[in-house]
Amino acid sequence: MKKRQAISFILLLLGLSALLSFPAAALVSASSAILYEPTTGLVLYEKDADRRRPMASTTKIVTALAATEALSPDTEITVPKEAVGVEGTSTYLEEGEVLTLENLLYALLLQSANDAAVAIAIAADGSIEAFADRMNDIALRLGLQNTHFTNPHGLPDEAHYTTARELAILTAEALKNPLIRQIVATERKAFSSSLRRRVLTNHNKLLRLYDNAIGVKTGFTKAAGRCLVGAAEVDGLTLISVTLHASDDWNDHMALFDRGFSEYERTTVVRGGEIVWRLPVINGTFPFVEIQNGDAYSRIEKKGDASYSVAVDIAAMPVAPIREGDVLGYLRIYRNGKEVARLPLSAAYPVDKASIKKKRF
Repeated sequence: MKKRQAISFILLLLGLSALLSFPAAALVSASSAILYEPTTGLVLYEKDADRRRPMASTTKIVTALAATEALSPDTEITVPKEAVGVEGTSTYLEEGEVLTLENLLYALLLQSANDAAVAIAIAADGSIEAFADRMNDIALRLGLQNTHFTNPHGLPDEAHYTTARELAILTAEALKNPLIRQIVATERKAFSSSLRRRVLTNHNKLLRLYDNAIGVKTGFTKAAGRCLVGAAEVDGLTLISVTLHASDDWNDHMALFDRGFSEYERTTVVRGGEIVWRLPVINGTFPFVEIQNGDAYSRIEKKGDASYSVAVDIAAMPVAPIREGDVLGYLRIYRNGKEVARLPLSAAYPVDKASIKKKRF
């Protein structure tokens, strides 16, 4: 279905149709996994998705979200001594070096730089602990009960955990930010600081292995195993995939995406402004007014699973005066014969009340 540069031999032999007949547990190597549609919250696949697990550097998705809520992208950050020589993956920051938040976010999300994570945390809130509180506030704001952060980089800590389901929800929130969405889809980035020039390559191989991939973030520690959050988009349908503690994560995600995109699609029933209806106006300076839907309506559906119809519902002919934007009717949307939505139909322009001249006898 999609061009690949790497895929396991067994999937080549069995093909997509056989893959989709596998029991759920056999679809991925990961101990926990989920395939999630962010606009509806639809779960297309899950495996032990609510078990608390460490998530290694996929933590940095939330670090980026918290950072962009605290600071503007052009904020200049001076690297503190606490950010120099941090354990694990690094972009080799030097004390006193000055970078913008945006460039540190590229280092954070492409190179998975732990030193960048610490520099961002201290710039935003003065300490790692205070910044972790900000990250936890985001989780609480989203209603998450099985996520807790103690640091911005994901290095091991028993009190630092999430679930596949909640990490998908956090990722969906992060991808609402245009800058984060742009960064995680970037394969290569060059920038300069006050001291040196860096060229970064994204660790996320999905961007090169899967044609429609748009992100998101890798992670690994011995405690967490291989962790990966992916996202892909086809014809307006975005899917987020999460695997925690996986032995074959690249193929896990490609299999999840293939399954999702082969079985589901975004059905656009009505586009914004698509329905235009002309109504006679009582006592108006103009004989009629046009009404139209401002809102679009679409759903994520299993392919071939539904049929739609629409009907215009007008209570009565409108009486002038009419203001632009006045709701004069509704567009009823039916799925398999059952009403599932009602969109307002509003006046496209104003119509004044006609003056009445007295007749002379």
